[in-house]
Amino acid sequence: MSQNHAANLNQASLARMSGFVRGSVGIGVLVLLGWAALIAPGCAGHGKYTTAHKSGAKAKMEGMKAATEYQMAHQAFLAGDLPKAQRHIDYSIALNEKVARSHVLRGRIFLEMSNLEAAGLSLAKAAEVDETNADAQYFQGILAERIAKTDEALAFYQKAADLDRQNPQYAVAAGEMMIEQGRLDEAEGYLNSRSETFRHNAGVRQTLGHIAMMRGDANAAVELFDQARLLAPTNLAIVEDLIRAQMATARFGDAEVNISRLLATDAYKGRRELQHLRAKCLVQVQRPVDARQVLIGLTSDQTGAGDVQAWIGLGEVALLLKDLPRVRLCATRVIALSPNRPDGYVLKALHQQRTGDLPGARESILRAIELSRAADSLVLLGMIEEDLGNAQDAHAAYAEAVRVDPRHPNAGRLLSQIEATALAGSPE
Repeated sequence: MSQNHAANLNQASLARMSGFVRGSVGIGVLVLLGWAALIAPGCAGHGKYTTAHKSGAKAKMEGMKAATEYQMAHQAFLAGDLPKAQRHIDYSIALNEKVARSHVLRGRIFLEMSNLEAAGLSLAKAAEVDETNADAQYFQGILAERIAKTDEALAFYQKAADLDRQNPQYAVAAGEMMIEQGRLDEAEGYLNSRSETFRHNAGVRQTLGHIAMMRGDANAAVELFDQARLLAPTNLAIVEDLIRAQMATARFGDAEVNISRLLATDAYKGRRELQHLRAKCLVQVQRPVDARQVLIGLTSDQTGAGDVQAWIGLGEVALLLKDLPRVRLCATRVIALSPNRPDGYVLKALHQQRTGDLPGARESILRAIELSRAADSLVLLGMIEEDLGNAQDAHAAYAEAVRVDPRHPNAGRLLSQIEATALAGSPE
C-alpha cells in the first residue's frame, strides 16, 4: 500500500471515529436531557404531596408548641402570676386559635384581673370554638353572677350542667343560684333530680343542707352536713356549716368538739368568731370556767380590747361564776366602747343589784330600756322594783315584758306571782 493510500485510510478512519463520537455525544445529551425533563419537577421544587406533608408537620409542631404554652400559662395562673399567664396564653392562641380551653383560660385570667369586658369576649370565643365546652358556659355564668345578672348566670350554669352531667360543680352552681333567687323548692328538686349521679358528692349534700337551714329545719341540716363531712372529711368549710346547725339544734357538746377541731388547724386557729361560739357552747355544757378562759383570751390582745361582744360574753360568764369585780370591769368597758348599746347598762344594773345598790341598779336598767325595750331588761326592772318594795311598778314592768315577748320564759310567771301576791294581800 502506498503511503498516500495509507494516509487517506487513516484520515477516513479518524473521520468515522469523529462522527461516531459526535453521534455518541449527541445521543448522551439527548438521554440526559430526557432524564432531566423527567426529574425536573422534583429538583425544581416540592411536589403537592411533599408540600402538604411539610405543612402538616409545621401545623403539628405549632400545635405541640401551643399546648406547651397553654401548660405554662395554666401553671402561672395557678401560681397567681397573672401577667405571665396572660403572655403565655396569648402566644398559645396565636399559634392555635381553635382550642376552646385556651380561650377559657384567657377568660379566667381576665376575670381575676377584673377585666370583665375582655373576660366576656374570651369566654364567648371559647363557646364559639366549641359549643359543647362546659367550662365556657360555667365561667360565663360566673361572669354574669359577678355583674348581678342572676337569670343569665343560672342559664349558663344549667347549660354547663347539661353538657357535663358527671361534674357536680356545675349542678351545685345552678342550685346555689336558685337559692340566691329565693327559689328553694326548685333548687332542692333540681339537686335531688341528680341524686343518683351525685349520691356520693359532698357539695350537693352541703347545698341541700343550706336549703334546710334557710327553711328553719336545722335537724335535717345537721344530717345533711354530717353526710357531706363524711364524704369530704378534709373540707373544713363543711365542718363549719355543721357546727352552726348543731348549735341551732342545741347540740352544744358536738358543736364544741368540732369547733376545737377547727381551731387546732392552721387555717382556723385565728378565727375569733369560732372562739366566741366555743365560749357559748362551753357555757351551755356547764363549763363556765373554761368559757371564761376563752373569753379572757379574746379580750386580752390588742384586737380584743375593742371586741364589744367578747366583753359582753365575759361579763355574762362572770355573773354565772359570781365574779362581781369582773362583771363591773366588763360593764365599764362595754359602756365606754359602745355607749348606745343597752348591754353595758344591763351588766352594770346586774352588778349593782348583786352588790345591794338598788337605786343605782334601777337607774342603770332604765337607761338600758331607753335604748331598747327588750323583755329581759323589763323583767330585770320588775325584779329591782320588787326588791325596792314597788309592787305596782314591778307589775307594770312584767306586764310590759309579756307584751314585748309573750313567750318569754320568766315574764309571765313573775307577772302571775305578783298578781297572786297582790290578791292574797288584798282585804276580802
